[in-house]
Amino acid sequence: MNPSYGIEEWLRISLSDKPIVPAYMSQPRQHAFIVEHMEAGMFPWCIAEYKAIANTVGAENFHLTSLPKSLLNDLPKEFRELSIQATSQPITKLAQFSKERVCLLDLQAEQVLSPDDAEKFDCFLFGGILGDDPPRDRTAELRALGFSGRNLRDKQMTTDTAVAVTILVTRDKIPINEIPYIDFPELRFSKHEAVEMPFRYIQGNDAQPVLPEGMRELIRKDADSALDFN
Repeated sequence: MNPSYGIEEWLRISLSDKPIVPAYMSQPRQHAFIVEHMEAGMFPWCIAEYKAIANTVGAENFHLTSLPKSLLNDLPKEFRELSIQATSQPITKLAQFSKERVCLLDLQAEQVLSPDDAEKFDCFLFGGILGDDPPRDRTAELRALGFSGRNLRDKQMTTDTAVAVTILVTRDKIPINEIPYIDFPELRFSKHEAVEMPFRYIQGNDAQPVLPEGMRELIRKDADSALDFN
């Protein structure tokens, strides 16, 4: 990844031969991206994914909701530095978001997300199902609230991948089936050590999955811990 570009610009380079138009020149419509936190704690992989999301959509457009008050009162340093908008309130309690203008990204939704949805919705909502393995359908809690739903096709994605795909479709107007993916990639750490990831990722120029900064190291650490435990 070219360090002079943020992840969003880099994804544009990955997906198009067209020259980049900086965000401050193109002034794309700014949507809100809401993640309902559905974990009991704030694990290192959560921090890595949320940082990636904030860097992709802009911290001012990223809302982290339903945080336990104990977590809200002790936010990770990285979140404070990025000025991520975090609250213990659920999406239904945030008055600035009209239910009719919220799109829930839901694997079970009947309609696929399309570029036209950028004009239909003001914000995109992501629940815990995006990144669960095996899937526990925690998005059912949000689905029951009656939000309009869209799917990102038929494979599980990590939350940061789902947000990046949503950005590419709605802001950059790239049809979802034209985005290069890599399914269930194997991350190899050595000749004898590898981990197969049970998700779909965006495929980068190097034919490797696009991961948040530090995620590969976290995955390797978890794999090593599992081996030590066995």
